[in-house]
Amino acid sequence: MSSAVADPTLAARFEATVAAKERIEPRDWMPDAYRKTLIRQVAQHAHSEIIGMQPEGNWIGRAPSLRRKAILLAKVQDEAGHGLYLYSAAETLGASRQELTDLLISGAQKYSSIFNYPTLTYADVGTIGWLVDGAAICNQVPLCRTSFGPYGRAMIRICKEESFHQRQGYELLMTMMRGTDAQRAMVQESVNRFWWPALMMFGPPDDASPNTEQSMAWGIKTHTNDELRQRFVDMSIPQAKALGVTLPDPDLKWNEHRQSHDFGEIDWDEFRAVVKGDGPCNAQRIAHRRKARDEGAWVREAATAFASKQKELTR
Repeated sequence: MSSAVADPTLAARFEATVAAKERIEPRDWMPDAYRKTLIRQVAQHAHSEIIGMQPEGNWIGRAPSLRRKAILLAKVQDEAGHGLYLYSAAETLGASRQELTDLLISGAQKYSSIFNYPTLTYADVGTIGWLVDGAAICNQVPLCRTSFGPYGRAMIRICKEESFHQRQGYELLMTMMRGTDAQRAMVQESVNRFWWPALMMFGPPDDASPNTEQSMAWGIKTHTNDELRQRFVDMSIPQAKALGVTLPDPDLKWNEHRQSHDFGEIDWDEFRAVVKGDGPCNAQRIAHRRKARDEGAWVREAATAFASKQKELTR
């Protein structure tokens, strides 16, 4: 229930619930802007999970062993499930899955910039698990405490599975780093390509993020983009050392005063270009998603017809 003109009692109840760090549920009154912000964020998150199946799914048939194929297949299936949980959460806000898919395919809604980079070698499967899923964990664990109930509850399971994905990726890279010189070089080359795009996953810097302040006031977000990015950098450096890889940033160094690491400047021009649709794989990712939607139309139509028939039979 929402209204452009807020009932003072309902608005006060909403503000009190958010201030107490309690949950807003779908049937509760909420400001229209809160609803729209949530739809945008949850949809972007759902789209990212679905589009994110493509880069790694590309390697299922080429994984080097049955065990590695099974691991990768299970992970891609998990990502599909994450997308479904999140689309379901968005539906409680009044946004249909079909509508959101159409907005994605038209370019009106975005997904994480990281999935517009190609997976050129098998090492990328491990690097995505370690760095990309690691960044996702930093981003998403705080969302378990987000103010909107269905979103926060969906994130609990998603984060558990993402943590497992991160460990799977790290284990794969560790195995390759114990292998041949060619395997170690493959891992380092992959890390070189994915490090900076992984830092971009947290979004623009705080002074250029138009939605962060209001989202934090509403309890949708609990940390700023730069806070989460810093957390990820500090987490990744000791892991890289244990792996034996070098992170491609000559400016990385410990800052004793801040008790965290300094790091180099991100190429924000590249980030903005990828978000706008000019990344290496933007067109390919959307074309693949459009093809899947179009070729799956008959399944949706059959399921709808079957459900209607069953409803008639039970009358």
